[in-house]
Order: sequence, then C-alpha cells, then structure tokens
Amino acid sequence: MGELAMTKQTRESGFTLVEIAIVLVIIGLLLGGILKGQELITQARIRNVANELIGIEAAVLAYQDRYRAMPGDDVGAGRWAAGAATMPGGDSNGQIGGHFNEAAAVTEPESRLFWAHLRQAGFLAGPTLGSGSLAAAADQPRNALGGIIGVNFGGLGFTGNVLCTSNLPDKIAIAIDTQLDDGKGRTGSIRAWQGAVVPGQPVDAKGLAALANGSDYQETGQNVYLLCRSL
Repeated sequence: MGELAMTKQTRESGFTLVEIAIVLVIIGLLLGGILKGQELITQARIRNVANELIGIEAAVLAYQDRYRAMPGDDVGAGRWAAGAATMPGGDSNGQIGGHFNEAAAVTEPESRLFWAHLRQAGFLAGPTLGSGSLAAAADQPRNALGGIIGVNFGGLGFTGNVLCTSNLPDKIAIAIDTQLDDGKGRTGSIRAWQGAVVPGQPVDAKGLAALANGSDYQETGQNVYLLCRSL
C-alpha cells in the first residue's frame, strides 16, 4: 500500500506533456504579441517621421506661394509685430543661413527664423511672436524619436537648402529613405550622415558642408542617422 500511495502522489505532482505544450504555446503567443507590438510601434514612427518631412515641405511651398520668399530668409518678415516686438527677417538671398541645429540667440539665425516665420504665417503649429518670446517661436521641433528637425544651406552633396531630421535609429532611417527615395545614404534626394546630433552643438564648423559624401547605411541596431532632404 505504501508504494502505491507514493507512486500516485508522484504522478499527481508532475506536469503532463499536454500541460507543458499548452504553456509553451501560451508563451509563444505572448512573445509573438510583444514582437508584433514593437513592430507596429516602429512602423508608426516611420510613418510619423516621413509625414513630418512631407508636411514641412508642403508648408514651405505654401509660404513661398503666399509671400514669394523662403521662410527664415524672408526680408519682409517685419510685416508681423506684437507690441514692441517685430519679427526679424532674413536677407532674401535664397540661402537659409546658420546651422541646422543652431543654438538660440537674441537675434535668431535664419535656420531658426525659418520655424518662427512658418508658425507666424499659420502654416505650422507652435508659439508665435504674440503668444510667446521670439526664442519660443523659433524653437526647433522634435521628431518622433526625440531628435531635432532643422534646416540650413548645403551639405551632404546638396547645393541648396536642406531639411534635416536627426537621431533616427538605423532601421527607421533606412525605411524612410527607401519609402521616399532610393534607400541609399549617399545618393538621391534624401541623404544620410551617421552620428548623433545635439541641439546647439553643430556637427561641423560649417554646418553640413564638410559632410560631403554622407554615409552608407549599416543596420546593426545601434547606429543612428541624420537624414537630410533637399527643399
């Protein structure tokens, strides 16, 4: 009797193959759901960053159509005033001066006035001269990954004004370039530079000018890129 009771107790305390299989299936479903959720988040960020670039380009075209000038470079921006403050303008030479990640200053460079002019004209959401300081109106937006979005003249082989978005993980940068251009970091209308960007700390003394060749993409899961597109 003692041996039978012990055998019965041992059998009751273990897991059957069916139970183990059910647990493994549940774990697999959970892992699959987590991975699928992460992929959905990544895809949403890709769409967000791509739509930002397209939206800003559309705002620039609308501004040029209305004022016959490039935002930031617009010499006639004094049309806007709030109290004793008047919106500074550019020199209307067709080139957006300053670094794309310029630090705030008392007299904002054209690369920051670009944002103030678009907001003041109502083409982008954000503070205006009347609702905040000039520095707030000229503050640069951030992309879905927290990187800054900026503009300047030239760089990465471009000979005109460029719109840049920074600190994009390699997978996202490659996907955006593939969707909107040729998927190559050194050629096309979108070009890349590998490295992180800090606001107020230009990546080069001349903005992007010395980054003539751009960077090829390397998807390691650790690289981040600056993407620039011709305006």
